[in-house]
Amino acid sequence: MANARDVARLAGVSVSTVSRALADAPQVSATTRDRVAEVAAQLGYHPNTMARGLRLGRTHVLGLLVPDLENPSFASVTKGVHARARAAGYAVFVADSEEARSAEPALLAEFAQRVDGVIVASPRSDDASLRRALGDLPVVLVNRDVPGLPSVAGDDTDGVTQALGHLHALGHRTVAVAAGPASSWSGTRRVAGLRQAAERLDDVTLVELGAFRPYFSGGFAAADHAVASGATAVVAFNDLMALGMLDRFRGRGVRVPEDISLVGFDDVAFATLVSPALTTVRVPHVGLGRSAVDLLVDLLDGGHDPVEDAATTTTAAQEQLPVELVIRGSTAVPPTTVK
Repeated sequence: MANARDVARLAGVSVSTVSRALADAPQVSATTRDRVAEVAAQLGYHPNTMARGLRLGRTHVLGLLVPDLENPSFASVTKGVHARARAAGYAVFVADSEEARSAEPALLAEFAQRVDGVIVASPRSDDASLRRALGDLPVVLVNRDVPGLPSVAGDDTDGVTQALGHLHALGHRTVAVAAGPASSWSGTRRVAGLRQAAERLDDVTLVELGAFRPYFSGGFAAADHAVASGATAVVAFNDLMALGMLDRFRGRGVRVPEDISLVGFDDVAFATLVSPALTTVRVPHVGLGRSAVDLLVDLLDGGHDPVEDAATTTTAAQEQLPVELVIRGSTAVPPTTVK
């Protein structure tokens, strides 16, 4: 009896594409969908999700662990995961660690007996703790790189390079950075990327204000440090922090962008609902969620074993999605004098 792998081989596509094509997923082109359907009919293949799940010991459920569902960025990742999983015939269980690394092992343990695999978005645990918590559970990481484990991330380094290049072109020479949590892999990459970009520009002084909570309140606190630093521009870890900074600046009578320019990261919906609208780095969060599901489904349908890959140092799939600086009203040329 023919199976999905036979169809994939003859049609020249991946097993996950076969699943999506036969489920009429919108992301599969009509040409590919027709080719897969034709090969499936030729081989007499008829997908039976329930029977397949029983035969393979599958639940046909994926787990998704995020650090904060109230953060619009992770809500968008969740949306992408749900859409792609549904198209591939999977349900999704979602857990929120509430930015607590100590909660991640217990949540992953709850997933272990209930899902076929898990997507872990921006985990706060260190590499060793994360590996112990995952055990042999198939996993794809979002915005995190652990050797041997498949992952997908936005290009943080390019994003902050674009941001600093924009500020430099406007004439800013002293730029502050309000970093996120020390446990944030993306935050660490963004600060490192800013340091490298500042070194290449040579005439830019980067002022590191410290680490702040990745919320509106964190930005509110960071704003006072930014003003005291004498910087003419500041790059925030994410848009939520940038919005908090904008509110605090306004309360102190510091004008944006006349007195200080402000750049966020993520491009959440709220970035355009404030005045001035926020210049920010657009990250394809929905795309990250979709790509993570594609990687995980390929893994479940016969791709690399992440545990074996880690043990043998085989390079696991690593995808990096492009980001884009969106210039709006919160950045301008620097003032001639700084308050």
